[in-house]
Amino acid sequence: MMPVVDHLGLFVLAGWLLNLTPGPDVLFIVTHALRSGARAGVVAALGITSGVFVHIFAAAVGVGALMAASSTAFSLLKWAGALYLLVMGLRLLLQSPKKAIDKEAADAFKSRAGGQKSIFFQGFWTNVLNPKVALFFLAFVPQFIAPDAPNKALTFVLLGVLFNLNSVPVNVGYALLGAWAARRLALLQRGMCWLERLAGVMFVGFGVRLALMDNPSH
Repeated sequence: MMPVVDHLGLFVLAGWLLNLTPGPDVLFIVTHALRSGARAGVVAALGITSGVFVHIFAAAVGVGALMAASSTAFSLLKWAGALYLLVMGLRLLLQSPKKAIDKEAADAFKSRAGGQKSIFFQGFWTNVLNPKVALFFLAFVPQFIAPDAPNKALTFVLLGVLFNLNSVPVNVGYALLGAWAARRLALLQRGMCWLERLAGVMFVGFGVRLALMDNPSH
């Protein structure tokens, strides 16, 4: 039997609006696009999208619900995610200044698979280690599953996949916008070191905020 969905159009619209809202994912994508060009930003976006799939399938089989109910499971994932965000933020704060787009570095990135893999997996783990992503899907997706849906788990997966795929054009758009701005705005070129410092501060802030987040089951 086919899955039953309530208000699919509203679900898609809400997903786009949520994905357009700046947050750690957008910051991660734009930072890499500014530093190394559009391709780096797109790779970052694909890594983030892949990480979200982990939470979609985990929530569908009940792992997300277990994490929300288990203080130990929630705390472990929360602290791992907070530590990861803090490390990323400190790396941005402590690295040597560079131009927004270093042509030689961008060309090297394009021809070096290792650089692409590094950015991809950074984006992947940014979402996998963030319990707020799993909790978001547990809170948001079920609202659009019809009460009489014959297979709620399958409907959950399909809606989660749809939400995640709808985020791809938004994230790629942010990557292209960041690369376009870096190429054309001289002021941004000169101030890239300060922008990276700001991004580092924001990532540290996201990490601290995640570390202080309470278990929603309490």
